[in-house]
Amino acid sequence: MEAHGATEARRATETYRAAARAYDVTEAVGADADGGGPGERPEAPAGALGVAELDLQPALEAVLMVVDEPATEEHLARVLQRPRRAVALALRELSDDYTRQGRGFDLRLVAGGWRFYSRAEYADAVEAFVLDGQQARLTQAALETLAVVAYRQPVSRSRVSAVRGVNCDGVMRTLLQRGLVEEAGTEPETGAILYRTTNYFLERMGLRGLDELPELAPFLPEAEAVESDSAEGIPSFDVDDSGDSQTDH
Repeated sequence: MEAHGATEARRATETYRAAARAYDVTEAVGADADGGGPGERPEAPAGALGVAELDLQPALEAVLMVVDEPATEEHLARVLQRPRRAVALALRELSDDYTRQGRGFDLRLVAGGWRFYSRAEYADAVEAFVLDGQQARLTQAALETLAVVAYRQPVSRSRVSAVRGVNCDGVMRTLLQRGLVEEAGTEPETGAILYRTTNYFLERMGLRGLDELPELAPFLPEAEAVESDSAEGIPSFDVDDSGDSQTDH
């Protein structure tokens, strides 16, 4: 029994060492992703040389067709066993080619990664297909709440409710469940939980960052209208956790 146990232990040790060697090679590929020229190809693990021999641009297209979220240049370089510089150049060339050809899809850098999107010029066609016989995924109340968070973040639930004039607790829970907003610490003065938008929000909106959010100024009412409303003595809204405040339906 002891001899058998020693044999199994040796086999396990050899398997571990083999796996460690393969991991080291993979890490070397990722480490070289930031260096080297487009013509250099890092060493690849045994049995995976075929990936490094594929034409880079078609390989990128094939991979990006199946991603669920934007893929980073580092990840693509590691998977396809190429330097990151070569991958970044190929991605930009593909994006430029699609634009020049007027294709219905676009390859964009969004939220730190690359992904295919339908081109904005054909949004009406996509919307007609997606919404045909279906209801919009987010209610008007959810869209309004998400907009307040996007422009005021980090922001607490009570401040969102104050801006909208209704209790937003239920809507905020929906946005949290769908991954569009997330907790971002607490407010020093009150200890209230703060919320901000997520990378998934940027992905769904097709934005590289929050600085690409459209300006609010063109959508704001004129100063005269605001002053007129204020003069009418509209009562202020205070959030009451007891549940007496108005809520969304």
